[in-house]
Amino acid sequence: MTFPQLIALTVLVGVVAALIQGKLRSDVVALAGAAVLLGTRTVRPIEVQGAFASPAIIALASLFVIAYAMELSGLLGVLIRGATRLCARLGATGLWLVIGLCGVASAFLNNTPIVVLGAPVVRDVAQSMNLSAKRFLIPLSYVSILGGACTLIGTSTNLLVNDMASNAGQPAFGMFEITPVALIVALAGAIYMVLLGDRLLTTDAPVTVEAADLVRFNPPTGDDPALYPTDAPLQPLKAGAALLVFILVVLVAALGLIPIAAAAFAGAVTLVLTRVISVEDAYKGLRPEILLLIAGMVVIGLSLEVTGLAALATDAMVGWLQRLGPLYALALIYGTTLFLTEILSNAAVAVLLTPVAVALAESLGVNPRPFLVGVMMAASAAFATPFGYQTNVLVYQMGGYRYLDFVRIGVPLNLITWVVGVAVIPIFFPF
Repeated sequence: MTFPQLIALTVLVGVVAALIQGKLRSDVVALAGAAVLLGTRTVRPIEVQGAFASPAIIALASLFVIAYAMELSGLLGVLIRGATRLCARLGATGLWLVIGLCGVASAFLNNTPIVVLGAPVVRDVAQSMNLSAKRFLIPLSYVSILGGACTLIGTSTNLLVNDMASNAGQPAFGMFEITPVALIVALAGAIYMVLLGDRLLTTDAPVTVEAADLVRFNPPTGDDPALYPTDAPLQPLKAGAALLVFILVVLVAALGLIPIAAAAFAGAVTLVLTRVISVEDAYKGLRPEILLLIAGMVVIGLSLEVTGLAALATDAMVGWLQRLGPLYALALIYGTTLFLTEILSNAAVAVLLTPVAVALAESLGVNPRPFLVGVMMAASAAFATPFGYQTNVLVYQMGGYRYLDFVRIGVPLNLITWVVGVAVIPIFFPF
């Protein structure tokens, strides 16, 4: 092992240990790791510069601004209130329909504000019908996670994997290229939750007002629920303009006319110039702690690639994986990502394992595409703990769940999505 590889490995172990311990903010940990790599010249300044100005960072920042403009205009509030009326007419079926609609919305918008706005509605409507809110709040979080994986812009994970794969010389993913795989995985997960999931949850403990209000005082790291006003009055012109800009961004990117980062950036700037959202509110919606976390982790991920550490790790696995075949290698990458995303942030896992996935596929002499899709799907599949994903934290506190509630319903869901994902990925992305 060379000296740069030793430094990269030491930084990686230190960052992972600090993230698991959780005493320091994750963005500070990631930036500290990047600073060490830069200070020891393990990575070059131009590579650090590229990480902070990567297309994924630009796209995410711009999409955050566009989504925040839609929230401040009252558009999401109108949709939530409409969902409430729907639930009142359809009962429990209406609640499942609302959860499904939240999943669809999560494919295009960040799922944290969707769950922040939707969870109180689901809770209150369930209680008004003498149903346990616990039956529906965890599924709301899980469906929003599964929905977010369905498009390239639905989650930062997909954008990050796409960005890092492009840096490694792989062709970029299209907006809806991963949708068939993600929809099948999401459908399998939804069927499990509707048929079996709520039976695995404890439903005898009532949800108290105090438990519901905890979310306001203990927001998930990097997300302040106060940013998402539940009672924002509808401003029709601003709501219409924000929605139109968002639709145009998606269409332009889906048609491949310009890259998603350019389209989203143009859309965000347009909303600021037309005063649909003020400059001050645009900065509020940027969520720099998430962007800096991603940038820092991108630098750490790049160090694995430029020092050859990722190739060294995969070379150690190739010998016995070649005897098993690429399908087993895909299952290994998927399972490893699935495990790590329960204890680390999904962005960190995606950044760390993407270069490993590419190097492993190239060592096996197969197409890296299915391995990259596996990382995309698995890095967002944090179901087994209440702290693996931001929306899990929200419903965990609001619903008054116990830790084991997530284990009981989440571990089987992890296994189901793992098996289904490994089975369907090669159909759409052959080796």
